[in-house]
Amino acid sequence: MTPVTNDATEPTDKKPGDSYVQSFARGLAVVKAFNAARPAQTLSEVAQASGLTRAGARRILLTLEALGYVRSEGRLFRLTPRILDLGFSYLTSMPLWNLAEPFMEALVQQVQESSSASVLDGDDIVYVLRVPVRKVMSINLSIGSRLPAWCTSMGRVMLSALPDAELDAVLRRADLRAHTGRTITDLDTLRARILDVRAKGWALVDQELEEGLISIAAPIRNRAGQVIAAMNVSGQANRTSAAEMEAKFLAPLQQAAQKISQMVVV
Repeated sequence: MTPVTNDATEPTDKKPGDSYVQSFARGLAVVKAFNAARPAQTLSEVAQASGLTRAGARRILLTLEALGYVRSEGRLFRLTPRILDLGFSYLTSMPLWNLAEPFMEALVQQVQESSSASVLDGDDIVYVLRVPVRKVMSINLSIGSRLPAWCTSMGRVMLSALPDAELDAVLRRADLRAHTGRTITDLDTLRARILDVRAKGWALVDQELEEGLISIAAPIRNRAGQVIAAMNVSGQANRTSAAEMEAKFLAPLQQAAQKISQMVVV
């Protein structure tokens, strides 16, 4: 991305008129410029990644450094652990996840497999709670981790609840590349699979995201019956087949999801 030539230039994303605080949006763009592939960056790299001028990026970085969210090491900048406060502010503002954890822990004890909960954010799922029983993925998952919704069981549950137009828009944007030999990459087949999830009320993904990983998911709903999140049970194919996962884990998973849904107050 080429940096903007004028620090006052508006971003190209849709904005809600006069209520849009551009400086705040730019601060978030700088924070989001850091990731696992780019944990430490120079000023020029941050400006490039965030679409800002060097002057604009420098002001934001120095402000974040003064607040303790960024530290500098010579020419390099990196986020500090304090940035986690921003994510945990979301979690603590949603006491549902505190209430959900005991139910997920009981589920894990019952099925002896890991369980996670996530919400849909754009085209991705974001993990908000995870109760592992053992490591089943090479991907290091933790609270805040993001995965593409289209090829995950929790993602398909939440995508199935979208209106058709929104679902189609998500699928058109998706990078339908094969993560394994089992990944569904045909758009029509994928859409049909998600509509099947809508009809059944649950999803099972068999080694589409990672070889050896099977996951089954159910929705978490609010009082109006709307899907607001999803939770899953994940296991290893060499230990539990897809058919066995459905037979053994679907009912306990749905019961746990229903109990959590009953805790939702709005």
